[in-house]
Amino acid sequence: MMINPDFLFSFLIASFLMAVAPGPSNAFLMAQTFANGRTAGMQSAFGFALGGVVHTFFAVIGLSAILKASPTAYSAVQYAGAAYLCYLGFMMIKSTTAATQPQSEDKPHISTAKKSNVMFQAMMTEVLNPKVALFFIAFIPQFVDPNLSSATFQLAFFGLLYPIFAFPIDCTYIYFGDKIAQFFRQHPNSQLWIDRVTGIIFIALAINLLL
Repeated sequence: MMINPDFLFSFLIASFLMAVAPGPSNAFLMAQTFANGRTAGMQSAFGFALGGVVHTFFAVIGLSAILKASPTAYSAVQYAGAAYLCYLGFMMIKSTTAATQPQSEDKPHISTAKKSNVMFQAMMTEVLNPKVALFFIAFIPQFVDPNLSSATFQLAFFGLLYPIFAFPIDCTYIYFGDKIAQFFRQHPNSQLWIDRVTGIIFIALAINLLL
């Protein structure tokens, strides 16, 4: 037996509670869905799942332990992640400022986030979040049964299972977020305000990451 069934059941319950609880990842999903629609939300969900795969790889080979042991390494990744979120936020707000200028009818406003790779943004946001790395090395090992043969296999299994399990929950957030956003998109200039609020959310997430 490679996985303890009792540990697996406990892991699924704990993962469900953590995935449902509102957090920075859910805020990013909702912000992208509000600003750019369900497709951008789905791309963000895939990006977060890929970020989970990266963190699983780091946890298995032991690199994430460096973040826990070295305050300097933790701070470096933390500042990089916060800077990236601030960049996304400022670019989103800047795009709305440019959109208020007169434009010809054959050149409608397209927000910066729509033209960029939303999936890559979400993945980098997840990878550059040291709290996620600490989550993987603090949470997942609790469900590794030392009586079974391969601890490495168990770490990889649970690490990859979490993003797969959380993905449908993220899709639920996206579905209801898109329903809410559709109401605002029916009003004039609502997209500009949605983009501005999205930019502010990204900057707030960066501040939250630093704090």
